[in-house]
Amino acid sequence: MIDRINQLRAEIDGLDAKTMQDVETIRIKYLSKKGAISELMADFRTVPSEQKRELGQKLNELKTIVTERLNALREKLEQADSVAADMDLTRTAAPMPLGSRHPLSLVRNEIVSIFSRLGFTIAEGPEIEDDWHVFSSLNFAEDHPARDMQDTFFIQRTPDVLLRTHTSSVQSRVMENTQPPIRIICPGRVYRNEAISARAHCFFHQVEALYVDRNVSFADLRQTLLYFAREMFGPETKIRLRPSYFPFTEPSAEMDISCNLCGGKGCSFCKHTGWVEILGCGMVDPNVLDACGIDSGTYTGFALGMGVERITNLKYQVKDLRMFSENDVRFLQQFRSAH
Repeated sequence: MIDRINQLRAEIDGLDAKTMQDVETIRIKYLSKKGAISELMADFRTVPSEQKRELGQKLNELKTIVTERLNALREKLEQADSVAADMDLTRTAAPMPLGSRHPLSLVRNEIVSIFSRLGFTIAEGPEIEDDWHVFSSLNFAEDHPARDMQDTFFIQRTPDVLLRTHTSSVQSRVMENTQPPIRIICPGRVYRNEAISARAHCFFHQVEALYVDRNVSFADLRQTLLYFAREMFGPETKIRLRPSYFPFTEPSAEMDISCNLCGGKGCSFCKHTGWVEILGCGMVDPNVLDACGIDSGTYTGFALGMGVERITNLKYQVKDLRMFSENDVRFLQQFRSAH
């Protein structure tokens, strides 16, 4: 009987299975009522008493070895089935290159990250808007050029519905539904009826910021802009503010930064001025606050807005705006290491 036990142990060590049916066949061969181990158990009754202890231990060990081997074979087949289920048999055998984030997404995320460190939270709104939120609530005059068909995409047969021309519409929606303090940043896509060229496009991306509270001053705006410029373009960056006009801010300004290519000394990129314009800003006009249900006698605020494409051009020297929307993989691969 010992020889038979040793023979079975040698067989079990070499067992293998390609399917679950093979595993079941092995189980029946060794562990069923008519299997090899059951036959040994039947023969065990005729073993002399002095040998029963030794042979009984060996039989129990043999049964344990068979059971463990069957479990191992089942686990191996289940893992193989799991891998096969996850395998895409339609995928090409050639290596697939990894993608990268779009440069506009990289810059947008960086802008949002900088303002979030100042306590600004993200606010979003619809791209299909109405006249009130895009123009009227923001102090645009009835005859303002931005309301012309040549500048704005209006939805056919509904002249009061249009594709938003700026994300300032998000600001007006937030002010209508929220009382100060308000500190938001509004990233999003906007649309304008412009001819597509290397310097202009009919759609582009903006990030605007709004801060409304008691005693907000122009000094708060300037310090926010200086912090942003140095975080985005480097600690040596300088800024300057030039008087400008926007319907929804008063006073208004445009902000320039020292050229990050020549360090302000003058080059072809900054047209030898040493400065590059990046955004518009100003104190929120009291008429806008009142139109949105905020008491302009109690609260003040500042707003600023920038084109993401413009900032991306400054950081990565992309000279043709059309490249951002052409999805040329050769262009996008240049930003793989900028994640």
